[in-house]
Amino acid sequence: MALNKSMHPRNRYKDKPPDFAYLASKYPDFQQHVHTSLTGRPVVNFKEPEAVRALTCTLLKEDFGLTIQIPLERLIPTVPLRLNYIHWVEDLIDGQKQPRRGIDIGTGASCIYPLLGATMNGWFFLATEVDDICFDYAKKNVEQNNLSDLVKVVKVPQKTLLMDALKEETEIVYDFCMCNPPFFANQLEAKGVNSRNSRRPPPSSVNTGGVTEIMAEGGELEFVKRIIHDSLKLKKRLRWYSCMLGKKCSLAPLKEELRKQGVPKVTHTEFYQGRTMRWALAWSFYDDVTVPSPPSKKRKLEKAQKPLSFSIPEAGLKELQAKASAAGCTGCSSVDSVTALLEKTLAELRVLHKRVPCRKQEQSLFLTAVENTWIHGRQKRREHKRQLRELPRAPQCAGSSSQPSLATAGTPTPSQSQPTLTADSNSQDDNTENQNMSAHESGKEEKKNASGELGQISENVAGGDVDMESSSCAETGQETELKETPTEAPCRQPQSPGGVELFLFKCLLNVMMEESDVVIEMHWVEGQNKDLMNQLRTYLRNTLLKSVAKP
Repeated sequence: MALNKSMHPRNRYKDKPPDFAYLASKYPDFQQHVHTSLTGRPVVNFKEPEAVRALTCTLLKEDFGLTIQIPLERLIPTVPLRLNYIHWVEDLIDGQKQPRRGIDIGTGASCIYPLLGATMNGWFFLATEVDDICFDYAKKNVEQNNLSDLVKVVKVPQKTLLMDALKEETEIVYDFCMCNPPFFANQLEAKGVNSRNSRRPPPSSVNTGGVTEIMAEGGELEFVKRIIHDSLKLKKRLRWYSCMLGKKCSLAPLKEELRKQGVPKVTHTEFYQGRTMRWALAWSFYDDVTVPSPPSKKRKLEKAQKPLSFSIPEAGLKELQAKASAAGCTGCSSVDSVTALLEKTLAELRVLHKRVPCRKQEQSLFLTAVENTWIHGRQKRREHKRQLRELPRAPQCAGSSSQPSLATAGTPTPSQSQPTLTADSNSQDDNTENQNMSAHESGKEEKKNASGELGQISENVAGGDVDMESSSCAETGQETELKETPTEAPCRQPQSPGGVELFLFKCLLNVMMEESDVVIEMHWVEGQNKDLMNQLRTYLRNTLLKSVAKP
């Protein structure tokens, strides 16, 4: 479970993520969904609805003493996110232990907000629900946890929000309302067709919500506007109105709507849970309420500067050192070996990189990615191998029998053995440039590669820039001969990572020892999209770990 330090300070999972191994040993129903990763750590597949449900039910049982049932065809809540919302409501109403009254609009089958609020703080809840299946499950979950005296689950008509739910309770003043509104306006949005940035990776967990739980006319924006309009009629019947949002773009128009309506007290916050992020909006018509400050820019900056990282366990370092040594790495330490293997992979991916000064017993690389070569890597490798099998033998030219062609199918030359230097369907621009390169320089580069050094680093002739690829003269797929002709045009020198004008992103990669493991950190510098750096991190991690994953 990916969590981070930006969770609410009182969230119990902020500094102590769930121990999957311990929970699996204690709860058999959860154990069957726990698997061992390449690093030997227990993991859960969040793409499986059964696994997500088992984790939620296990955490509620272990940490809160709650026993619940959730159907797979309805929304399965994640506990850390719901806790973040509960703790923020505590901040809004200024005190979590006092008797308080709240409303949960659309409580869902789990009835998780009322159950947590009642168990943790003794709050009274009016939980509304429009879906028959969710209503039945919510009521059973309240009853089997003996919380019927604190939580009242009511069935309300479709499209009902606050007005109809409070018709019969004209005297009671509630301290707050909570709502996790349907995020999407239609099926296309729910599938991410027209609502998700194409550069973002797919969601890390499965979506199991029913139609009324994930979709509403106009999406979450119009849904929350309806709550705002109800609040304009109810006003001081509730001290705080609040909603959780799934899209950051919904926040600004809703705040503007509250401003137009003259609502005096408005605030918002952000909920972080690993890759998942949510926003919450709250408003009040009371003058004496304490308004929590919105997230500061400093907090956002701290989150933005947090590096992506992964580690290589001690058990696999010997194998990586042996692999690096066989490939020509002269460094004897684990850090040197891992760095050399990373440089080799980066060269294969055509990611520009150079070593930069760093602390002792560490290695640092400055990376500049100019094209996305790490996605669909397996498919590209298969296509490349197919092309190599179909590549015809190049005829030997008279007078040059002692120098084999690059396309010869005999003993492969060093340049042929490196995937980054061969022509494929994704490198047409490279081939066009490579056709103008000097065969003389190409021959020299091949001799350099034959020495077996990983991530060959050479200085640029002009000003000490670092050559990021092991060979700048790639095979063009044509019948090219190696001729030592001094009159040929010089081979084009690769650019330095810092001198590239058009790029996807730049980052600093640090390799260091942490106790007995090697830790790799990637620090964002600049670029188009941080998700691309995360994708590269995953590729580098999997490339290293698959070498040590042998049983």
